[in-house]
Amino acid sequence: MNQITRTYEQDCLSLLETRRRRDRPRTNPSVQTEKSPANVTTTVRGIPCLYGMSEWLQTLGHPEADISRLNIIHVTGTKGKGSTCEFTRSILHAHGSRTGFPSKIGLYTSPHIQCIRERIQINNNPVTENLFSKYFFEVWDTLMNTNIQNADTTQRPPRYLQFLALLAFHTFIRENVDAAIIEVHHGGEFDATNVIQNPVVTGITSLGLDHLDQLGPTVESIAWHKSGIFKPGAPAFSLPQEDSPSRVLHARAAEKNTSLTIVPLNPNLPTESSVLGIPVQQLNCSLALELARTSLKAKAPDHVIESADISTALRDISLIGRFEIIDDPDGQSQWFVDGAHNTLSLEKTAEWFSDITKSPAEQTNRILIFSHFSKDRDGLALLECLAESLSERDALPDHVIFTTYIERADKSQTEKMDKDILPTTLPDLSVLSLFAEKWKATVPRGTNSVSTKETIQEAIETARSIGAQQDGKAQVLITGCFLLVGGALNILRRS
Repeated sequence: MNQITRTYEQDCLSLLETRRRRDRPRTNPSVQTEKSPANVTTTVRGIPCLYGMSEWLQTLGHPEADISRLNIIHVTGTKGKGSTCEFTRSILHAHGSRTGFPSKIGLYTSPHIQCIRERIQINNNPVTENLFSKYFFEVWDTLMNTNIQNADTTQRPPRYLQFLALLAFHTFIRENVDAAIIEVHHGGEFDATNVIQNPVVTGITSLGLDHLDQLGPTVESIAWHKSGIFKPGAPAFSLPQEDSPSRVLHARAAEKNTSLTIVPLNPNLPTESSVLGIPVQQLNCSLALELARTSLKAKAPDHVIESADISTALRDISLIGRFEIIDDPDGQSQWFVDGAHNTLSLEKTAEWFSDITKSPAEQTNRILIFSHFSKDRDGLALLECLAESLSERDALPDHVIFTTYIERADKSQTEKMDKDILPTTLPDLSVLSLFAEKWKATVPRGTNSVSTKETIQEAIETARSIGAQQDGKAQVLITGCFLLVGGALNILRRS
């Protein structure tokens, strides 16, 4: 194929799709290392995602020193790692705009919500289609050449997430960023991003039970995997955790010869910032501030983050699909959009929705739009968690709508799906009926109607119709997965 004819949409995206994997490595509960703490599983089945990353980077011409020069802030956690990375980037960008350093900041994050280029950003913006394509084919043409496959280490080319991580490193090196914020995909110890050997600082957000097949079966195991990003001499920071996982984190910090600092809520954060109106985001911002300060201290010791930098960062930050509120132009519907997809996150989403909608000045109709299809999580259990959390806060919706990840009737079922696991079958629509049954069993009273819709567009139109038929404004919570949120945002922003 002539490189001149290759395009972002027809070639980059379609080629990348071929690298999706059908399954992730899973933990083997029966195997534990001799020195591993009780209740901690430290192995994975299959080939860990980290395997081959160093060799692939070498093949691309990037030795370890190139990665170290990126001045990396490495972040993991169960909940809030994406927001923490965004806060960190925004703080550093505000400081750099005022002082000149850092002038160029890279951010690698996942999942993307509307556009895959969201995963690789420079200075608050996704890389352009032209830049993405340029570096994509530099990586693709090098690593997909079977002649360079090394029989000892890289018997196969990189998979989807591995390729994207390699592309991010390659992009940031070529673009000469002053600092790079790298969000872990899953876990830490065996994650593809853990090829980083000399981060400037590492951070762990709130921990909970998620990705149990890969990281479980206990929260202690999850803490062990997450703390795999700790590196000798690189300060480590963590939000407060429960006692048991906290002990694992401290033990791992000692094992890896680094310091671990627990970051409490910073009482000096600007109180007027709307983005900090959610308590959990105050914690995430507190951690981000410490990560940014430590990064600057290591690379520019004379630089100090001032209160003006923080205020600017919070004013300019855009947390798409995270505790986001969208008002319809006609004022009839208000949309509360959050990509929560585990129990820890859904509890916070319920708290946020309840706090904002509990004392309306006018009659309102609460509506929930929910979807979750995943090999890694029990969607019914997540729905039950959400229902119970809303019920406890007296914020049960009057109407519930279950849908799929299909954006519109004329779109492919998987076109908008952002999964590193290749869907072997299209979502089974019968699951929607199971969602409806689970909701009715969990909260038998308090909801007027429960319906199912095959597309996100139908679900949104139904919510609007309900609001129009009744007095007052419709307040609609859309949650359960970033895949649902991405499709919903596409529709809501067009309208």
